[in-house]
Amino acid sequence: MEHDIIELHRRAVREFEGRVDAIPGDAWQRPTPCLDWDVRALVNHVVGEDRWTVPLLEGKTIAQVGDALDGHLLGAEPRRAAREAMDAAIAAFAAAGVLNRTVHLSFGDAPAGEYAWQLFADHLIHAWDLAAAVDGDDRLDPELVDACAEWFGPMEEMYRKAGAIGTRPGVPADADAQARLLAAFGRSAHWAIPG
Repeated sequence: MEHDIIELHRRAVREFEGRVDAIPGDAWQRPTPCLDWDVRALVNHVVGEDRWTVPLLEGKTIAQVGDALDGHLLGAEPRRAAREAMDAAIAAFAAAGVLNRTVHLSFGDAPAGEYAWQLFADHLIHAWDLAAAVDGDDRLDPELVDACAEWFGPMEEMYRKAGAIGTRPGVPADADAQARLLAAFGRSAHWAIPG
């Protein structure tokens, strides 16, 4: 099936943005399904991905960007910082001919379209992580779930061998598409805040 990855990316970014907007004021230190990150660190990670999108799509290398986007990117107004980064990333992918570009990633050069798929998946899965962490709406757009599963299926084991995703948990035979996708990314659909 042919997908418009630019539109899928935009929709996944907005899914994540909606979860950021719904974070209760006292929830920024809550644990998330990403074991090393609390809510603030998870949002900071995704904001970092969005901030990297612009220079990478402009053709810059990791070395050229240097450490300018390292560290804490959220500042005193994390929702505003997140929104600005997401808007900039969406705008970068809306540029004419963007999918004809090559992106210089940490593991080597990749077509901009493949980079868009990676970012699409990252935003979608982390939208669920964030919702689970704050007891928010954890139902993802079914069209996005299906598109992500179709793209990720052939690469799941490669990602797992590279250490990018955790062990696949078991899922019941009647698990829905979202639960199966989360399992592919090493997550249990029934994750709950520890304690």
